Amino acid sequence: MQLRGRSPAWAATSYAERMSDAGAATATVAEEEYLQILFWLHEAGLPMTGANVARAMQLSAPTVHEMVGRLERDGYITRGSDRAIAFTSTGAEHAEGIVRRHRLIERFLTDVLGVPWDEVHEEAERLEHAMSPVLEEKMLAAIGDAKTCPHGHPIVAGARLAGVPLADVEVGAKVRILRFENEAEDLLRYLKESGIEPGLVGALVEHDEDKVVVESVEGMRCVLTPSVAETVSVTADPSPPPRTALPEQLVLGQRYGR
Repeated sequence: MQLRGRSPAWAATSYAERMSDAGAATATVAEEEYLQILFWLHEAGLPMTGANVARAMQLSAPTVHEMVGRLERDGYITRGSDRAIAFTSTGAEHAEGIVRRHRLIERFLTDVLGVPWDEVHEEAERLEHAMSPVLEEKMLAAIGDAKTCPHGHPIVAGARLAGVPLADVEVGAKVRILRFENEAEDLLRYLKESGIEPGLVGALVEHDEDKVVVESVEGMRCVLTPSVAETVSVTADPSPPPRTALPEQLVLGQRYGR
């Protein structure tokens, strides 16, 4: 089932109406964790496979295989003869819902409550599974016209902007930071300490095997390791060929695509 570019029907109806339309099925917390990762893989343009889920969640293949089987039995996904995974309509509804709530909570915590953006991911992880329909509607009203979470991911499904990994950009290119693909808390802390954040505009001024350096238009130098630069999506001019990066491991951080 294609999610990219879908008209977000939830925007025209209340949360309660959407959940009523989705039927009585209720995903467990564990299933929702997997649905989130599958949603991100699809959103990022990566194949929805058990192998990619295992890499993204840093889990063993047997563990992932068991949960993927449960998701299939519960009607959230289907698997083809090549074992490729696709969402059912119910699975897409649940996946979009849990990802939307996560990103909404992060934006609310940052913009309304003043929590630093490198500290909101784990809080959102705890809150997203128990969020009431009334609270979601109030949070939506509170964040105003914000379109993304504080890490640059779209709150509305299908609104993701195309980007390339910062690690691919050539020295001299102008860049704008779009989002952080890995939201592990220690990695977000590292990124914040470097001074880089979504929306920052500048130029790539150094790139070697030890570091990638972006200089903002205000003159601030943001220094990252090449492995971390793999997880930062940007627009660039000139731009390298499109590529979605999912490295085997990082110097910092263990989780992807939340």
